[in-house]
Amino acid sequence: MQRPRLALLDASHGADHTRRNFRRELDADLAEFDVTVGDLPPNFDYDGVVVTGSRASVYWDESWIDDLLTWIERAVDRGLPVLGVCYGHQALAAALGGRVEAMDDVEIGYREIDVVDADPLLAGIDSPFVAFETHSDRVADLPPGGTVLAENDRGIQAFRRGDCWGVQFHPEYDRSSAETVTRGKDLPEARIEAVVDGIDADAYAAACRTKRLFDNFLEHVRSRAVETAADA
Repeated sequence: MQRPRLALLDASHGADHTRRNFRRELDADLAEFDVTVGDLPPNFDYDGVVVTGSRASVYWDESWIDDLLTWIERAVDRGLPVLGVCYGHQALAAALGGRVEAMDDVEIGYREIDVVDADPLLAGIDSPFVAFETHSDRVADLPPGGTVLAENDRGIQAFRRGDCWGVQFHPEYDRSSAETVTRGKDLPEARIEAVVDGIDADAYAAACRTKRLFDNFLEHVRSRAVETAADA
């Protein structure tokens, strides 16, 4: 088939690195929307959906968040494969009936994550694997029918429900993004410098192996598109 067409729902409030990273990692034609200003796709004429990270929390009382969750729920009802990353992972869980809560501290830096259930999204990825984390909320309760795929000592790191996946970590980050986000945190300087010191070539090389999940997701998107066309 042709390159899949994805709706990229950008919840980053215009962070410079967000779209750059996803454009690099996703071998697909992207239709990009700034959901924080109410810009949502006018229809569901896509092969799949990717929801980005954000500095927001899904439980904030803001209209764009409510609208985003409603759109995600409708996209899932129409059978679109969805991949949520960090905030997108939490938004997907919330849209499908899960629960997101604040953590007692931010999780930030390159972390090891254990695969706890084999799944095509994580095919070819070792356990434990390495990925960059930066979040202070987490999925506390999965949506009905959801399955935990990966976790660490801070909680759920990946889940699946049907054709939808959420990953709490940031497989799209390059080293520049990781450092920029870290230095923008309101954290003690010593902690920031410790995290930055860990953004080295070895950690990034290990994290790059986790990027395979993007290809795995797109393989699923392509197979679902072929099935849908055959059924039409």
